Amino acid sequence: MENLLLEMRQIDKVFPGVKALSSVDFTLRAGEIHSIMGENGAGKSTLIKVLTGVYPRDGGSIYMEGKAIAPRTPKEAQEVGISTVYQEVNLCANLTVTENIFIGRQPTKHGFIDWKQMNTRAQELLQKLNVDIDVTKTLDHYSVAIQQMIAIARSVDVSAKILILDEPTSSLDEQETQKLFTVIRRLKKQGMGIIFISHFLEQIYDLCEKITILRNGELVGAYDVAKLPRVELIAKMIGKDLSALKDFDKSEEKSVPSAGVFLDAKNISCIGKLNHMDVQIHQGEVMGFAGLLGSGRTETAELLFGINKITAGEILIHGTQMRLDEPMKAMQQKIAFCPEDRKQQGVVGDLSVRENIILALQAKDGIFHHIPLNEQIVIVDDYIKLLNIKVSDREQLIKNLSGGNQQKVIIARWLATNPELLILDEPTRGIDVGTKNEIQKMAVTLAKQKGMAVIFISSELDEMIRTCSKLIVLRDRNKVAEIEGDAISSENVMRAIAGGDA
Repeated sequence: MENLLLEMRQIDKVFPGVKALSSVDFTLRAGEIHSIMGENGAGKSTLIKVLTGVYPRDGGSIYMEGKAIAPRTPKEAQEVGISTVYQEVNLCANLTVTENIFIGRQPTKHGFIDWKQMNTRAQELLQKLNVDIDVTKTLDHYSVAIQQMIAIARSVDVSAKILILDEPTSSLDEQETQKLFTVIRRLKKQGMGIIFISHFLEQIYDLCEKITILRNGELVGAYDVAKLPRVELIAKMIGKDLSALKDFDKSEEKSVPSAGVFLDAKNISCIGKLNHMDVQIHQGEVMGFAGLLGSGRTETAELLFGINKITAGEILIHGTQMRLDEPMKAMQQKIAFCPEDRKQQGVVGDLSVRENIILALQAKDGIFHHIPLNEQIVIVDDYIKLLNIKVSDREQLIKNLSGGNQQKVIIARWLATNPELLILDEPTRGIDVGTKNEIQKMAVTLAKQKGMAVIFISSELDEMIRTCSKLIVLRDRNKVAEIEGDAISSENVMRAIAGGDA
């Protein structure tokens, strides 16, 4: 096969009780941008971890430029020319940009690190990627977008032939994403093979030439992007009839708020986070916070949950003024919060699914009111069934679940506290299309059937429009519009974000 760079044949990987990969094939050509897609649990991450030496394979073979390879560690994978840039950038915030690029392979002169040469090379590497920064500053001076570029610069400098990008745009805005795409296309022209993993269909169709689809650890097929309609892609990913994929009808399925106001925030501010915000949340309502990254969406949610304290204004719960200056006080007022970063702020990887689900309820009850094990089991099994969480056993460690199932466990944790207001911050980020649809429908169902108030925050405007009965639009940490009913549309939201009338 012409320009064949990588070939993975009949790859198997088995974990206790689970066959994660079954006879999976994958090929990558030099100068090709190739996406691996599938639902959470399809085997995408496992395939990448086998390729990069994180997991040993249980069957099959890997060839690079026709030569058999068997990397046992990420370092060995890097030595044969395979580099990975992860969604959570794995760099050291307290080291300089230069140190991050050359860590473990610093050039020396007369037995000492040659800082001048190292800083010069780091500067030149980044300038090739159109990044002009002070490489002697520590990494924490720079945005996630710049950190992504630094991670790519390090990969390029170790003479990578294959660059794996795992959800690289999940924390970037549109402008930053386009800059990254410019760099990726430049690397492609230089003959690098690029594996691009993302859940953003627009980006896949904009950037990639090939898509390999996995489902339940098996290969569905490899396709030319230009010949694969999006609806077909989704059908192949989730293995369902196309009629099952239609968006639910907005007029029939959206929640209808009741007259009862659960929370009324008046003119709330927090220095450096939010300016003079009014928000009134009714029972039975799914309210969305829309806006670009950094607009104040998450900051508003964190103020309502007491993670940060308001410096002006007031918050009323059922008409009574409350001081929500810590999360426990918010929980006592029946407010629940599923945070944006499930790995850092949600999942406790070394605890079981049961322990993770019961965590918030136990914290709310206090350490001196231990929940009996038989009661825990009833609660946990109910939510595993309700949210269709795919686990081998309630005692399975949560870190061994797919991202989508981890997210469902975190949602179950907060539903177990029986909240009246559920705040979902980016609940569908980094998870597959099928699970996204489940979570969107769940938000609407909780509002309609249980009268719960739900705040739904997402970077994907389409799912906000599909799910929310009211949208508050934020720009530069200010509320700029409130849109509801038939007025909720992409055009109105985008006009409000851009500065026009909604």
